[in-house]
Amino acid sequence: MKKQTILLGIGVCLALAFSSCKSSESAYKKAYEKARQQELAEQTTTPAPVETTPVVTAPVETKVVESAPVAVESSDVRHEKVTVVSGNGLMDYSVVCGSFGIKANAEGLKTYLEGEGYAPVIVFNADAATYRVVVSTHADRASAASARDAFKAKYPDRKDFQGAWLLYRVQ
Repeated sequence: MKKQTILLGIGVCLALAFSSCKSSESAYKKAYEKARQQELAEQTTTPAPVETTPVVTAPVETKVVESAPVAVESSDVRHEKVTVVSGNGLMDYSVVCGSFGIKANAEGLKTYLEGEGYAPVIVFNADAATYRVVVSTHADRASAASARDAFKAKYPDRKDFQGAWLLYRVQ
């Protein structure tokens, strides 16, 4: 009788164990279905990707910043106090082909001019807060003016280079 009672107890325990637990498959299935519904809801509320146009960089246009010229020899020569930032030193007269508020832009033009065979110099005018790109430097005004005219003639299609001007370095 002890054996029968033990077997009966084990049977009742097994019956309770199987009947009281829900199937684990249904719990996983419910979680999967819930996640799937959320995923579908996100896909419908997410806006469609917007087509973008590739950005094409345009050449930087040089903007000449006017400074007040001091008429000593001629009104076509500007007198400025500048310091050399990059390149070799300056003589009295220089041909300026670009002026920039950002040093990186001046360096970009300097690199271009080096590729063209020039030895450009970058100078900084603290009063105007601009970087000037000097394409050539000369001891006298006449040779500087001649170099400026030759530079303009070499690049007739570059509007920025057509604005080249003479700089007299004030000490």
